[in-house]
Amino acid sequence: MTRLASLAAGLFALAPLLSNAAFGQGAPPPTNAPSPAETNPLPTTTVPDTSKSGPDPASPAPQQVPIPRPAQSGAARSATPPPSTLPTLVTTPGEPNDVDEVTLPAKPVAILSGATKWDEARANLRKAFKTIGDALAKQNLKPAGRPIALFTKTEDDGFQYEAMIPIEAAPAQGSESDGVTFGSSPSGKALRFKHSGTYEEIDGTYETLIAYLDAKEIGVQDRFLEEYVTDLGEGADDKLDINIYALAK
Repeated sequence: MTRLASLAAGLFALAPLLSNAAFGQGAPPPTNAPSPAETNPLPTTTVPDTSKSGPDPASPAPQQVPIPRPAQSGAARSATPPPSTLPTLVTTPGEPNDVDEVTLPAKPVAILSGATKWDEARANLRKAFKTIGDALAKQNLKPAGRPIALFTKTEDDGFQYEAMIPIEAAPAQGSESDGVTFGSSPSGKALRFKHSGTYEEIDGTYETLIAYLDAKEIGVQDRFLEEYVTDLGEGADDKLDINIYALAK
């Protein structure tokens, strides 16, 4: 099931509840009953595919944005990308199998809008982040946070998005180039769900997210924000850490 199907089904089922539910103030579960996050935990592990030899160490995947990366030894690249020195939107890290209520700050960002088919999402998001990174380099601007993507509209065969990279400060008006504009990231109250696994497994995290919102009767916007704590690599088996933010109404 794609994220479109998961979100559409979940939000349709929530429609009678969302209009009256206050964010974070839904009906509490019974005292002795486990929370949806406990009974249906977010995926935290990925079973390695031993049939694949992995990427050729002599041909590493190109870096999507000019982000400093720790030096690696001559050994083959690990399936888990090294951590970045750039901060996330919320500096306190999330915990697997847990849901955090957080407040997102408004960050100045470079933005590139686009649309993609579902099966081409990762590749096109990577291209968008590279385009933004190249545009920032031309203006001597440096990334100041992890790449994020706001999913603005979902359709049967794909979705529309705004790819963003936080920066220290927006340049003067008229600095737009290559379709890259400048603005602010979404801000305010949100619920953070941590996905740890391959990008193809993220649909299961969205299903858990919808189940949690349903059980708690929490109203959210029909837009979701993904923050890529680790880079979107080319390998299908790459383990990723991605923060998913459900934005409060």
